[in-house]
Amino acid sequence: MTDAAGTHQRFTEYYGHAPVGVWSAPGRVNLIGEHTDYNDGFVFPFAIAERTWVALGDRHDRVVRVATSFAPDAVEIHLDDLAPHAVDGWAAYPLGVTWALGRFGADLAHVRGVDLYITSDVPVGAGLSSSAALESAVALALDEHWGLGLDRPTLAKVGQLAENEVVGAPTGILDQSATLLSEPDAAVFLDCRSLDAEVIPLRFAAEGLTLVVIDTKVEHAHATGGYAARRASCEAGATALGVPALRDLRVEDLDRAQAVLDDETFRRVRHVVTEDRRVLDTVRTLREHGPGAIGSLLDASHASMRDDFEITVPEIDLAVETARAAGAIGARMTGGGFGGSAIALVADDRVDEVTSAVRAAFAEHGFGAPVIFTEQPSAGARRDA
Repeated sequence: MTDAAGTHQRFTEYYGHAPVGVWSAPGRVNLIGEHTDYNDGFVFPFAIAERTWVALGDRHDRVVRVATSFAPDAVEIHLDDLAPHAVDGWAAYPLGVTWALGRFGADLAHVRGVDLYITSDVPVGAGLSSSAALESAVALALDEHWGLGLDRPTLAKVGQLAENEVVGAPTGILDQSATLLSEPDAAVFLDCRSLDAEVIPLRFAAEGLTLVVIDTKVEHAHATGGYAARRASCEAGATALGVPALRDLRVEDLDRAQAVLDDETFRRVRHVVTEDRRVLDTVRTLREHGPGAIGSLLDASHASMRDDFEITVPEIDLAVETARAAGAIGARMTGGGFGGSAIALVADDRVDEVTSAVRAAFAEHGFGAPVIFTEQPSAGARRDA
């Protein structure tokens, strides 16, 4: 059983003694704002119900040992030996967080080691940020256990540093912020430059709407080349246009950008600049008109990711097109791209119709069966036991 009690039990069975506590953090769906985070822009994610749990036990030496339900062997390392290239594989996430805490003020020379046991029901490779859920749960557990007193925006930076420097994925801070700052029935409107965050009510349930997640089962990995290449294009575009980051451009600047940049770089820039505008428009529309009015913004975001940023795959495009044709208010890819999941905002009475249509379309095109489920915005990271 994957929950706090089950994780507590697995820790006890594995290590032979009870943990001092269990912490958890959720996966996330990004409602809108893709690849804007590392361009100092705006994002709008929310937490999902699926979570990663971390049970923590104290040790009397300076070794950190991590075990999990999804790998056969534990990994351990002395605190003095922690470094970006000292670990790899799945253990790079929790041990990377341990190292990164030292870069944000933790005195790792004067803390005792810990035993960690990790369980999760966040789908891996689905674009729902299983990695940030793991990083955030570990960061919250170690922060409390070691008495570090770091606030949640700082813990988000810890997770991002671990993913960038230890895992080797050049991601922004969207995912970690979502898992740490989210609240039920709301999304986090985050300025990735200032890290100012505002929790915005979504009111999906009250408006009779359900968010349908379509996991295409096409796995992606941020540490591979496509994500890094997009980030490099964005940085090149900002340099050529003389701005610190693409956040500093407006839609009105795109004519000048097109005159300066090659076609591919221009399209990458256009996606980010227009996506930032769509995030702002989505927040404004929610406040003024409610969630039923944001469909066209979700649709436009997907078209931009497909045509300008070129990060969708045929399965994702089919899921989005089919969901719309079956009555979804709006639909788009969510996550970093090159696989993963699509989301569709659907009236409650059309969920079955949309689900059936997507499954049928995948079968007709010879694609593997997608995993389709519904989500309601959920709580962020917390201590569970």
